[in-house]
Amino acid sequence: MSRIQNKFSELESSGHKALVTYIMVGYPNHKDTLSAVRGLIEGGADIIELGFPFSDPLADGPVIQHASTVSLEKGTKMGQFLSLVKQIRKESQIPLILMTYTNILYYKGYERFFKLAKEAGIDGLITPDMTIEGSKEYLKAAKKHKLDTIFLVSPNTSKSRLIEIVKQTTGFLYLVSVFGTTGIQNKIQKYTIDALKQTKKIAKGKVPVGIGFGISTPDDIRSYVKYGADAAIVGSALIKIIEKTPSAKIQKTVAGFIRQLKSATK
Repeated sequence: MSRIQNKFSELESSGHKALVTYIMVGYPNHKDTLSAVRGLIEGGADIIELGFPFSDPLADGPVIQHASTVSLEKGTKMGQFLSLVKQIRKESQIPLILMTYTNILYYKGYERFFKLAKEAGIDGLITPDMTIEGSKEYLKAAKKHKLDTIFLVSPNTSKSRLIEIVKQTTGFLYLVSVFGTTGIQNKIQKYTIDALKQTKKIAKGKVPVGIGFGISTPDDIRSYVKYGADAAIVGSALIKIIEKTPSAKIQKTVAGFIRQLKSATK
């Protein structure tokens, strides 16, 4: 099994759900990115999504779009991303996921890039704009290099389509909690809870279900865990904290925030 799959098995045996965290590589700079990663690990995050910047991040809200823009302006390149992954791997075996958009991977070549990603220490992939219909070569290359393919579903994904997506998903299934883009939300919607229950019913025994977009507090996590989520995914709230924190305090501040969130996953 992959590091991601092993982590879910480990958490299940201990009665915890997973805390999945997202940061943008190169934001606000590469040194601070590594500090943030160390804070995530110190605070008890279970899985880390490492975002690679893209010029047209359709699934992302203003906070992550801004982080992506800053990262690109700072000159973030794929070589720097892979170097960061290798550095993290020297310090930790925490599961690492690359989150970016299909054009970047397609341009590099799935086969060539996935080989480099695996060698660096990446465990799985999230590409929000990858469709099941267009995923044949993507899936083939990911399977060859033993990378988990984490697909997204939304509250309005049909039951028949959800069944097909579950078949191609490994690691965990990513349920988008709201209609629209990422960002901090004011309350949990009833349609989100209904979607979570339906998704869990279909995915049961095949793949864990994580929920993301809008999660920012321990209470959010407790609510989703109560209704059956196997993982809570936090991104925009974390990036806002990094944005407001002086470089010298990022690791400590991030670790404290993550401890609060992780306490809600049992």
